[in-house]
Parts: sequence; structure tokens; C-alpha cells
Amino acid sequence: MNDGAVWDGRKAASLDGALVLVGITQIGPEDTEQSQFYGTVIEVSQQDGVLMWLEGKRAGETFRLPPDLDAFEPAPPGEYRLRTTGETVSDPDYTTSWTITPPAN
Repeated sequence: MNDGAVWDGRKAASLDGALVLVGITQIGPEDTEQSQFYGTVIEVSQQDGVLMWLEGKRAGETFRLPPDLDAFEPAPPGEYRLRTTGETVSDPDYTTSWTITPPAN
């Protein structure tokens, strides 16, 4: 969770069971890699973060995101095409994007 941010129990409850579209950009020393996937939130915890049960091409996997609820934005209704997989997701509840950078030396 962000420093100084207050845990929003109402938002945490709204995420539980929600369909979420995730975008991750991983910045490496040589290149940048992007991935997109989606799934249903099965657990939301201030200590452990947001646990998702993935669907589509990654069906059956789980994935845990940090407990930063501000990173989850309500998604307008519609069809979303994942650039990295070609999959189409209809009417997700939320979208979230994350950037992972290597630690400074």
C-alpha cells in the first residue's frame, strides 16, 4: 500500500469477486516486456494484497498483486482486446496497470 494511504474497506469489498484486467510492464536493463491478463479476485487483504484466479490463456493460475487499492480503476463497459494475447474480455469491473523496475545499484 502507498505510504500514508488509508485502507479502504469498502473498495476492498467491491474488488472481492470482481473481474479485473491487468497490465504489467517490466523494465529490464536491456528491454521492456509487457503482459496482459485477466481474472476474478478471490481474496483482498491489507497485508497480503489482491489474489486473483486467472482466466483465458492463463486459466487455472493464481496471481497476487500488491495491496494498493488506488491502482484499481473502474472499467467502463465494453469489449477490451488484450494486445499481448489477442483475447477479448467483455465488461470487466476494474482495470489495473503496474510497472516493475529493477532496483537501483
